[in-house]
Amino acid sequence: MRVLAALSGGVDSAVAAARAVDAGHDVVGVHMALSRSRAQHRNGSRGCCSIEDASDARRAADVLGIPYYVWDLSEEFEETVVADFLSEYEAGRTPNPCVRCNEHIKFSALLDRGLALGFDAVATGHYARIVDVPLADGGTRRELHRARDAAKDQSYVLAVMGADRLARSVFPLGEVASKDEVRAEAAARGLSVSAKPDSYDICFVADGDTQGFLRECLGARAGEIVDAEGTVVGEHEGAYAYTVGQRRGLGLNRPAADGKPRYVLEVDPAANRVVVGPSELLSVSEIAADDVTWLAEDLPADQWVQVSVQVRAHGDPVPARVRREQDRLLTELASPLRGIAPGQSIVLYDGTRVLGQAAIARAGRGAAAQVVGA
Repeated sequence: MRVLAALSGGVDSAVAAARAVDAGHDVVGVHMALSRSRAQHRNGSRGCCSIEDASDARRAADVLGIPYYVWDLSEEFEETVVADFLSEYEAGRTPNPCVRCNEHIKFSALLDRGLALGFDAVATGHYARIVDVPLADGGTRRELHRARDAAKDQSYVLAVMGADRLARSVFPLGEVASKDEVRAEAAARGLSVSAKPDSYDICFVADGDTQGFLRECLGARAGEIVDAEGTVVGEHEGAYAYTVGQRRGLGLNRPAADGKPRYVLEVDPAANRVVVGPSELLSVSEIAADDVTWLAEDLPADQWVQVSVQVRAHGDPVPARVRREQDRLLTELASPLRGIAPGQSIVLYDGTRVLGQAAIARAGRGAAAQVVGA
């Protein structure tokens, strides 16, 4: 099988490519250049698109003895991931740029180019498992599952890829026991990235200051911060810089009457207003979501199904029942969750199996009922 190995410059993608070679595949390494401006990249290891990464990827390809190319995907990245990030915050929602990057770049732009060049699949260093389940008719059903290493599991950000892209994907690290195993393997193979620190934060926010990045791109827009009763308790320079559940950095002028901390309850972009209140008002029991990506076509639509749901990349799954209605997903939680923001992804699981995902539109008491009655 001809496999296009996405080499980010980190240890995970390097070992994944090495395992693809060991499996007998015809492997070609590709590094995705996501920005034409060096100033937009981080120095060091904070992000996944630092200046050093292309060189590290090339060295890994040399050690593995595979061809290596750099593909300029900066235009696609700017038009999809960065533009979506800004528009979502401007609309009062909280996006996950890693989800959008997996959707639009790694498993769309990269895969589409690879298929056009005759490759059969893309291999990445993501921690997730692909399971082919035998069917009674002799065929198989391909499923996306959590990684064996729960601490590194990335199935949450991969759920958006869809069945067609899943069929063209390879995740060689899905069965590893720990990141230490990957580093040890990289060292044994002579890969210089074996001790390279993990990347984190948003790669296109060069200094890690997300609010500063938003102000620079969207401009200052002074407005009011009000409590749940509508009393003005502070001011802000742009409602887009706040997210539901936020506690720090509110800059409130008036303390709460009971002296307890206050949190962002709602971001109203139309009124350029931020609503704050006590933590108990953050608890929600129902979630309405749209833009559904469904991976489990063997499960029925238009009826309630018992699942577990996860609303953050590193959050804990909680029991719930869900109903899929075309491009909408209704969720009733078995126990309330706090600080659910519109724009976040909700991912559905049956044990370790990923069933699908959707973008949260509303959360609260009665959110699902509002959609049912719409």
